[in-house]
Amino acid sequence: WILGKEHIIHPSDETDISGNYDLNLDGSRYRMTVTEKKASLTIPGDTTPVKVSLEELDRQVNLVFELPDRGYYRLHGNINRRLNIWSGAGESPSGKEIEWNAIRKGNAEEPLSPEKPEKDSDRVSALSYPNNGYGWRERPMRENLLITNATVWTNGAEGIMDDADVLILDGKISAVGHNLVLADLLPKNIEKSTVRTLDAYGKHVTSGIIDEHSHIAISRGVNEGTQASSAEVRIGDVVDPEDIDIYYQLAGGVTACQLLHGSANPIGGQSALIKLRWGLNAEALKIEDAPGFIKFALGENVKQSNWGNAYRTRFPQSRMGVEQVFYDHFHRAREYHRLNQRVLTLQSDKRARKRGEVPVMRTDLEMEALAEILYQKRFITCHSYVQSEIDMLMHVADSMGFTLNTFTHVLEGYKLADKLAEHGAGASTFSDWWAYKYEVRDAIPYNASLMHGQGVTVAINSDDAEMGRRLNQEAAKGVKYGGMSEEEAWKMVTLNPAKLLHLDHRMGSLEIGKDADVVIWSDHPLSMTARVEKTFVDGIRYYDIEEANKRRNEIKNERARLVQKMMRAGGQKKKPSGPKEKHRYHCDHLEP
Repeated sequence: WILGKEHIIHPSDETDISGNYDLNLDGSRYRMTVTEKKASLTIPGDTTPVKVSLEELDRQVNLVFELPDRGYYRLHGNINRRLNIWSGAGESPSGKEIEWNAIRKGNAEEPLSPEKPEKDSDRVSALSYPNNGYGWRERPMRENLLITNATVWTNGAEGIMDDADVLILDGKISAVGHNLVLADLLPKNIEKSTVRTLDAYGKHVTSGIIDEHSHIAISRGVNEGTQASSAEVRIGDVVDPEDIDIYYQLAGGVTACQLLHGSANPIGGQSALIKLRWGLNAEALKIEDAPGFIKFALGENVKQSNWGNAYRTRFPQSRMGVEQVFYDHFHRAREYHRLNQRVLTLQSDKRARKRGEVPVMRTDLEMEALAEILYQKRFITCHSYVQSEIDMLMHVADSMGFTLNTFTHVLEGYKLADKLAEHGAGASTFSDWWAYKYEVRDAIPYNASLMHGQGVTVAINSDDAEMGRRLNQEAAKGVKYGGMSEEEAWKMVTLNPAKLLHLDHRMGSLEIGKDADVVIWSDHPLSMTARVEKTFVDGIRYYDIEEANKRRNEIKNERARLVQKMMRAGGQKKKPSGPKEKHRYHCDHLEP
């Protein structure tokens, strides 16, 4: 095989496979007759043969046939020509995986022509939203809940509480403590009978994981890389609420994400901050009254180091040029804001309006976004790796009078952690991901703990749909590398990203008044054996492992039903639909 394509050097000798076989399948035995690559089955007690579709090539065989009152079987396997035995695996009409074998018993006779089965009616699949395997038949509802007897990770002054209770009312954390008594805690408008009690003995309860750097739930690409600045681009316009990774990450305990623009240019697009409210529309996913964020980038991506020889015309092409892009755009944004304020002043001047001296200001969405940075109304998350470039951007921010909010990736952050802390910048990094390009050559696994030790607010992010499902394990590496306490390591995926996103007043910890974004774990949340059992967002149970297992069986049965329906239809003369492959984005991905 070369690049997945088979090239036969010495073809095997063809052997006649015709004959009578005993087919042992699914606990039953059938007589199978094969003649000139045609085959039929004889069912004990039934004289009507069953037609078998047979494909044979170089010791491999595929069989497809329909048994009355059962459905279609699909078998594949190998032919042992020396022993005259076929064997392999397959799928029953119910979707169950089965093993089978066929043993040659003698020469074949011409198989009889089977009768065509009568077509029967079939049901239509139930609709859900999103209309995929794990969509909801009915929208989940908010519930009042008392979780008892759990190990509770508060991320607050109480720390980790053993045998504690958590009370959730109207989508908020209402109480956390030992031996909570509902009668003493319920407001008058909530009846005790409406509060469900969930015994979580032996389990751990935490606030939801927050992924500060994610690219899930985005449609049609994450980069607008045709110019040095795309500050007018908004990820919030292309949020995809049907992305199955939303559900997968709920299963990993994630409840909120920052959806970032990519890193194809120095000044990227505006972020979207979402909660993983699986089943709701795009607007309903967005966090209400969330602060504005924007993506900046440094390094190889923005100067097009690895884009190939065809990409040599877009400015900047050097790290020094990147710095000048920032200064140029910030000076333009400041001038735009100054003119805009003057226009607003004149518009409020009655005498100026009377004289007709009020100018009209053209709205520039790019300059609007950049001006918001200068006046602390929008915050930067900057893709970064190298010490000198990180230092440069902090100098740009200091000279322009604002604070750089977050350096993401920041794999050389340990080299200037004291400067990051002095400037007031946070860091959102990988735990131990490196060696994927030259500018990350100095990355070390102690980066997060060293920055934390210097007083930097440190988060662990994913930048990857798959890693986003196991951020609890990524946080655990802070204990292994650098000896962080378990509580501080856990905060790197909960409270700290909430602080970086200016949302810690409402999420990131289990404290009274905060959103009920709660996860119940089967084990210690930093353990590799821990599994998420339930995930609540705003007090609504969007993931439940028992429900997931039930849905998985339903999906398996539905798939088997649809396969049977297609097999009975026999195919139609239509142009086949092309493959629909879901694209998972990273910072440097460009839409083809």
